[in-house]
Amino acid sequence: MDSLDNVSPQLSHHPPPTHTRRPRGPTLPAHRLPDLPGRVAIPGQSRGRPGTPSPLERFNAASAEDAERTLLACLNSVRWALRMAGHRPYPDLASLLAASDEAAYDLTAAELAQALAAESLPALPEDTYAAAHTALNAAYAAYEAKFGHAFVICLDGLKPDAVLDHVLEGIRSRLANDPEEERSVAAEELRRLTRGRLTGLLTATAAGHQPFPPDRPGEQGQ
Repeated sequence: MDSLDNVSPQLSHHPPPTHTRRPRGPTLPAHRLPDLPGRVAIPGQSRGRPGTPSPLERFNAASAEDAERTLLACLNSVRWALRMAGHRPYPDLASLLAASDEAAYDLTAAELAQALAAESLPALPEDTYAAAHTALNAAYAAYEAKFGHAFVICLDGLKPDAVLDHVLEGIRSRLANDPEEERSVAAEELRRLTRGRLTGLLTATAAGHQPFPPDRPGEQGQ
């Protein structure tokens, strides 16, 4: 009994442990979770490499000269390029494309003619048969003789096997336009081409493509 009496006071200094229920899951905020091996990112939410600016951010931060040179490769109009470069920064691609359309609508007849003069003929699929090239070359020559500039048409979103028919149908129908009507149609196609080129430049992955310098007009969005 004496031994028990001696032990009890010692035990009284150590109260029995209390069992608390731990919260499930991580305790860190979601944005501070570690990148664990095998962890799969949710589509559309990956952040990419830390510190790597997006193409749009690079465009916004570029010098005026670099930005203007990039813009001129999308649409050969000095006033349009100056206006677009001067309104930076753009918060997103949609804002930049809206500004591009608005500035392109303000082109004078002379500026539109200058922009159209820099355009090349639409590229056809490599397997286009020779007879089609012959027919198109004749149509292109007739178009340029009538309107004084290259035939421009936006082919964005078309499947390769639909390109030839779309170009043939477009040039045949537009040859029937008078110069004023065709100027309006060509201006709209040029705006669409410009949007496609800008989109291609500023949605390219930072690892795979660089926004400077871009391709020349006629080599993108066609």
